[in-house]
Amino acid sequence: MNRSRSHDLFQRARERSPGGVNSPVRAFRGVGGEPVFIERGEGAWMFDADGNRYVDYVGSWGPLLFGHAWKPVIDAVCAAAARGTSFGAPHAGEVDIAEAICAAVPSVEMVRLVSSGTEATSAAIRLARAATGRDRILKFAGCYHGAADPLLVKAGSGVETLGLPDSPGVPAGVAANTLTLPFNDVERLEELFTRHGETIAGVIVEPVVGNMGVLIPKPGFHEKLRELCTTYGAVLIWDEVMTGFRLARGGAQERLGIRPDLSTFGKVIGGGLPVGAFGGKRDLMKLVAPEGPMYQAGTLSGNPVSVAAGLAMLRALEDGKVYEALERTSARLCDGLSALAKEKGIPHVLNRVGSMWTMYFTDREVFDYDSAKTSDTARFGRFFHGLLDRGVYLPPSQFEAAFVSAAHDDAAIDHTLEAARGVLASL
Repeated sequence: MNRSRSHDLFQRARERSPGGVNSPVRAFRGVGGEPVFIERGEGAWMFDADGNRYVDYVGSWGPLLFGHAWKPVIDAVCAAAARGTSFGAPHAGEVDIAEAICAAVPSVEMVRLVSSGTEATSAAIRLARAATGRDRILKFAGCYHGAADPLLVKAGSGVETLGLPDSPGVPAGVAANTLTLPFNDVERLEELFTRHGETIAGVIVEPVVGNMGVLIPKPGFHEKLRELCTTYGAVLIWDEVMTGFRLARGGAQERLGIRPDLSTFGKVIGGGLPVGAFGGKRDLMKLVAPEGPMYQAGTLSGNPVSVAAGLAMLRALEDGKVYEALERTSARLCDGLSALAKEKGIPHVLNRVGSMWTMYFTDREVFDYDSAKTSDTARFGRFFHGLLDRGVYLPPSQFEAAFVSAAHDDAAIDHTLEAARGVLASL
């Protein structure tokens, strides 16, 4: 493919932005080469600055359940923007979207809107500390919860792709209050709570991990975590920024049948626009200012344009039909990819939950940070670029989830599988 305009844009970008991008996960550092600059999206497809077309499995990293430029969201955004792009004051849409989130997610009785997933997770941790009077937070190695200081410890995602250590600039005293464990390890979880349970303010976890690629929770892991948090008085925080409203209308907690104390959201609840939220039990949320002493604020929180986009998305999910379609399409895609890899004798593991999936090039089960690291990232890089050159756009990292949307029809899946057949034959 000719990508001369993308190349020129990247050279200009490198002069004014670190690495030429505005988020590390957009760089192609983990797979080599230069990023593609996108001009527009339409349904399941994206078009780059040179006019090349790609089936898109990034989907703005998860929020585009109905694909790019979905008309109900576009109409809602245009109507909202015509009324004003920001008020810095309450408006009816904030109430509507709070009610919609609480109606869909039974564990959420009250919710606070923010502008990003990082804001949501940071506030949830602060709230856990305020509620318990404790300082320590437990997270799981490789899980990514945003770029806030206490969460950049064994943070997976872009940090892992770029080969960075725990980030410089994070004070040692902040990092010292963040405990880490392997995901899916019940035995070590019990041991840690036995030693430190009385000092832990909260536990934050991706219920289905998407930031080491997709990791599936083993039976009993979340049940034991819920039990231990209850026993020791720690606040259980589920980071559903990626899984919320994507895996089910009620998020991963609907699929897994477990209720956390606090949940964080983003992605889908903004319909592709910047937004975040945290919410949970009423007694916890009443500690948030101005009702309680824990301060949290944001000038653009509840932005009317973002809220309008999110409401259009959430209302379309109420009958649940989209999840049946996503399951069928995702199964066809992933079963097809796995069959092609087996046909070529390529060791691989394809993890999928609903419309989130990742192919790892390894012969080991992938269920935690260490097992994800066994994947052959060089082979993934060849796989990525081979597909890109054939018009299929995957996340440019082995350690990111890919996403299917309702716009991925048979033609998009057929194109992907045909492209993969040629690429896998060359690996």
